[in-house]
Amino acid sequence: MSLENKTAVVTGASRGIGLAVAKKLASQGANIAILYVGNVEEGENAKKEIEALGVKVGLYYCDVSNFEESKAAVDKVIEDFGGIDILVNNAGIVRDKLVIKLSEEDFDSVINVNLKGTFNMIKHTYTHFMKKRAGRIVNVSSIVGLQGNAGQANYSASKAGVIGITKSVARELAGRGVTVNAVAPGYIMTDMTNALSDKVKEQFTSAIPMKRGGLPEDVANVIAFLCSDDASYVTGEVIRVDGGLAM
Repeated sequence: MSLENKTAVVTGASRGIGLAVAKKLASQGANIAILYVGNVEEGENAKKEIEALGVKVGLYYCDVSNFEESKAAVDKVIEDFGGIDILVNNAGIVRDKLVIKLSEEDFDSVINVNLKGTFNMIKHTYTHFMKKRAGRIVNVSSIVGLQGNAGQANYSASKAGVIGITKSVARELAGRGVTVNAVAPGYIMTDMTNALSDKVKEQFTSAIPMKRGGLPEDVANVIAFLCSDDASYVTGEVIRVDGGLAM
């Protein structure tokens, strides 16, 4: 699956699943535009890691929940790389609480990053992909967007929304040669899940038929397939990467 001479934009790519995706796409020859917020040093380290794979890498500080900031980042990537072939919407946050304790701010912040951020990035690349009559968009949802989870009403709602926008935009762009798909990770071992207590981690893994948590690379491998020409007839799909947890 060669992605030689393709340019991929990956949001939230300075760590975790996003970094694994960026590295996987780069290993197949894609040039990478890293969009990130937060730790600048983390972003710079990610850039160096990916550059070591021999591809062109750009680093862009961008809050995807901000409509204008997202547009500016997309415009700059197109200016720097000459175009965009792949968009991976991975940026996401959690603010887990039972609804009785969930504040409006907690709800809005998760929806704004996870769902509106996905919309913003699709919106600002939409015309570009239409004109090219080619492209790959992959959105990172979650199994909790399929089945819900106590204490994650905001996160579940945002990830269910990602599935909805995936299927709708897939229908809109299919005739233009642009595929739009989603992956729904289960329990993946990242900084986000590492913050959980050992007891909670054990509860998660015991419920997984494969009896282990997933790796960011497990998700990256599926995303890389969806970004390739091998998946040219796959669109509007949601692929679980969860070791059988939600089957």
